[in-house]
Amino acid sequence: MENKAPGGVSDYKSSGVDVEQGDRLVDWIKTQKPTGPHQNVVSGIGGFSALFKLDLKKYPQPILVSCTDGVGTKVRLAVELNRVKPTGVDLVAMCVNDMITCGADPLFFLDYFATSKLNLDQAQEFLAGVLDGLRESNCHLIGGETAEMPGHYKDKDYDCAGFCVGAVNESDVIDGKDLATGDIAVGISSSGFHSNGYSLIRKLFEKDAEKFADLLMTPTRIYVGLVSELKSKMKIKAMAHITGGGITGNIPRVMKVNTSLKVQRWPWPDSFRELQKRSGLSPKEMLETFNCGVGYVIFCDKKDLETVISASAEMGWSSWPIGYVVDRNGPAEVLI
Repeated sequence: MENKAPGGVSDYKSSGVDVEQGDRLVDWIKTQKPTGPHQNVVSGIGGFSALFKLDLKKYPQPILVSCTDGVGTKVRLAVELNRVKPTGVDLVAMCVNDMITCGADPLFFLDYFATSKLNLDQAQEFLAGVLDGLRESNCHLIGGETAEMPGHYKDKDYDCAGFCVGAVNESDVIDGKDLATGDIAVGISSSGFHSNGYSLIRKLFEKDAEKFADLLMTPTRIYVGLVSELKSKMKIKAMAHITGGGITGNIPRVMKVNTSLKVQRWPWPDSFRELQKRSGLSPKEMLETFNCGVGYVIFCDKKDLETVISASAEMGWSSWPIGYVVDRNGPAEVLI
């Protein structure tokens, strides 16, 4: 006679966790096109841990850099609109865009995907986004974790987290120490809302999210290629990734004490004007919350401004001077 627990549960699968489905997902990942230089991967997906061999010829003074992030409540919209893949790209972008601000190159990435019951189509769609983002970042997917958590998540609910490791030579670290009065901050255009502010955005578009699905689910732009090119052409003095906290919250993080950024106007995309109209936020409040069309900021000497603008244009992106560095006693801040 089979011994069953209360409720008729007799094994792990009947409790809602399908290990075999997870194995099938791992097998699928192994068949996908590599996302980065594989010669440094000693062992990757499928083991208890992953091993990576650092290229000491390229990084003779290695500083390892680590980043972790998630996608926030944009995953709620992804479920409601059945558009999961963009959040995979978002996950990569949120990590690698943070990493490159110090001059580092992304090396490898791990993802965490948790759901109520593993739906292979949904998980593959999400991971297809992760893989696309990593190929654009020349970064290797070296491992990850898929978790089924019935009773914690419901139906097609899911959440995700990303973990990235990179490297930079100690002499090449970009930390804002060379920022000087008169240096220019160049704003590189965002692809939209990226994955910030969605607790508010969801409420503002609650009644017509389907109509604006393309706008709401546009994935975060990845700036790895642009920054890599610019590092070989000019001196970058500081960089900021515009995430939660908007323009005013992120830029001071890379500036020195007793300096501030005097902001000047740039053309806000129509999507952010619509957001402002629906929310009633003041221009200052918008800058404190959203990227307002600027997803990444590069600080440079005036003579290098055109180099940044030209390189951005070659990628099909707009860019503008959004302000200049001024002396000011006290903590760094954005002056509007």
